[in-house]
Amino acid sequence: MAYKDEKLSEEKVFKDPVHRYIHVRDKVIWDVIGTREFQRLRRIKQLGTTYLVFHGAEHSRFHHSLGVYEIVRRIVDDGFDGRPEWNQEERLVTLCAALLHDLGHGPFSHAFEKVFDLDHEKFTQAILLGDTEVNAVLTRVADDFPQKVADVIGKTYPDKLVVSLISSQIDADRMDYLQRDAYFTGVSYGHFDMERILRVMRPAEEQAVIKYSGMHAVEDYIMSRYQMYWQVYFHPVSRSAEVILTKILHRAKHLYESGYIFKQEPGHFRSFFDRTFALEEYVALDESILLTYFQIWMKEDDPILSDLCYRFINRRLFQYAEFDPATEYRKIGELEQLFAEAGIDPEYYLLADSSSDLPYDFYRPGEENERLPIYLQMPNGELSELSRSSDIVDAVSGKRRTDHKLYFPEDLLEAGKETNPLYGRILKLLKG
Repeated sequence: MAYKDEKLSEEKVFKDPVHRYIHVRDKVIWDVIGTREFQRLRRIKQLGTTYLVFHGAEHSRFHHSLGVYEIVRRIVDDGFDGRPEWNQEERLVTLCAALLHDLGHGPFSHAFEKVFDLDHEKFTQAILLGDTEVNAVLTRVADDFPQKVADVIGKTYPDKLVVSLISSQIDADRMDYLQRDAYFTGVSYGHFDMERILRVMRPAEEQAVIKYSGMHAVEDYIMSRYQMYWQVYFHPVSRSAEVILTKILHRAKHLYESGYIFKQEPGHFRSFFDRTFALEEYVALDESILLTYFQIWMKEDDPILSDLCYRFINRRLFQYAEFDPATEYRKIGELEQLFAEAGIDPEYYLLADSSSDLPYDFYRPGEENERLPIYLQMPNGELSELSRSSDIVDAVSGKRRTDHKLYFPEDLLEAGKETNPLYGRILKLLKG
């Protein structure tokens, strides 16, 4: 029997708080899960700094990746199997892409990417195609199989239906992380009727579509996503922690480039600071390493690096104030000057941050990052774009919400305002 068709002698299951069980029968899937690159995802948090706000949010990208695999397995094995629009030969590549779609995430994913100008999807593809254990497993299926999985994740795979199951406006990735993140943060916003959506999902030529009778379940899903973004993913306190984390890495990079002598040589970061790192060094980095360095850097002689690390490790986060850049753009310049006069470096202690989300959009040809819309399969078999049938979705379609905040060390300013009148002026301007 060919390796791609091999089944385990007994089904393996992972007990899961969201899907109850993750089922594995394919030998390929089981072998991929056992690779060092996939096991590394246990050491990367799914929600980055959000655990400093919602204390239960300690779940990992390992959890999430298994969940996405399970949703896709149910779609292709229970919903699509036997339907003429679905090519059963695409089953294994679809399952592998679902399982491996987040393989390239770095520690504290988005903050780390921002500082070092990285793209986790490119690293996912590099791990799939490089000299890795994952690549060795996938190559046993076929020489070109790792490239096929990478193409699905890179959205260049010729079968667009396969791509849509992993990446679209209603995909397995979103369906898992909304429910999983809601469960571990303890909020109610992210829950929706996934069972109904899976029952009414149908394969079409270029994407999965939803039977018209399932429209209300999709409305619920879109509103759940909207609420999760503003109540959890864009929570201002979590953003404060991410701002500090980003500035820690910026400061360490600046000190390294300036010839600063660290008490503890930042060996794990040297190649990242120099932009000379190899894939193996990227894969070796996880959040436990970053947190270890932050603990050590609290005792560094540089007061900024030491203070920022202390703040992150001990949750002494920055306070925030609402900020409208369209009308208050002069405020930033004035505050930066006051911070500098007061002896506080504004580059590290006065930070503007914005969050933006578009809950749903229809197809706008030629626009950057154009989105493939969700289609309903009408009773006569024709497809109709979701917002044409749903008043709820129409109300939020194309409406981007953006939020701006200024982050600053209120504790430092409050403690020093009696001895330094500039601190009081700064506070008044920030809160005024």
